Amino acid sequence: MGKFQQKEITEFIVSHREEFQNRLLSEAVEVAAKINDILQSGNIDLLKNAEKMVAFVVEGKDSELISFAEQEGIAWAEHALTLTLKLEWVHAIRRTVWYYLFEYDQLNTHGLNISDYRSMIYEMEKQINDGIDKFLNTFFISYSSYKDELISAQRKMVEHLSVPIIPISPHIAVLPLIGMIDVYRMDTIEEKILTDISNLKIRTLIMDLSGITDMGIEVIHHFQRVLSGISLMGCEAVITGLRAELVRKMIHLDVSFDEYASTNGTLQQTLNEYFSTASV
Repeated sequence: MGKFQQKEITEFIVSHREEFQNRLLSEAVEVAAKINDILQSGNIDLLKNAEKMVAFVVEGKDSELISFAEQEGIAWAEHALTLTLKLEWVHAIRRTVWYYLFEYDQLNTHGLNISDYRSMIYEMEKQINDGIDKFLNTFFISYSSYKDELISAQRKMVEHLSVPIIPISPHIAVLPLIGMIDVYRMDTIEEKILTDISNLKIRTLIMDLSGITDMGIEVIHHFQRVLSGISLMGCEAVITGLRAELVRKMIHLDVSFDEYASTNGTLQQTLNEYFSTASV
């Protein structure tokens, strides 16, 4: 399919824009019912974008097609539009394009011998299907990457909120830790602690572990390193609320926090001691 013919096909479809759009909407019933909502909520003009995609596919503009597919993937992910709708829409575009290629063929291929005709049809089929598949593959990768980044950012935000360092005096802060601590959360705890010690000028950080029933071996060793980092920043670490199950595991692992932190029975006991000392 030559460049001149590619341009002719695009112009043929554009010259039948209204009929093309109506047929496209009839091929994608679910999308058609939501086309105005998608335009209003995400400022995504499906009909205009379909025409642009078809032009890139028919004219073999691969770099423009890939760039457009990446933009579409981000837009659909950003506005929480479903992949089911996108698949229905793209398959409707494929069927509608083939319908108009047949119409174009009926008007413009008279006089070709059978061999040339078959060769042209094969070339057109390969280019159209390859282009649409390329669009879909790039779209899915872009969509998934954006979703993964969004989920990661949201998880990081939630994890930071689950590390509440609470100042109780100009230089003393409390960090109550609750729930399961895995390696990922331990990374967040480390980042939050070291950052807040620097920003808030914390001299004593009281870490209450009464809400932690267990830690994995790797997490325990990581926690040790965090305590070392606290010490290196000139801050005193105080651990309260160590539960029997965790202490037993530490004994069996021959692990201790004593080198970098002092321990106390309960958070309340520790707070009473610090405030009674401050008031003397």
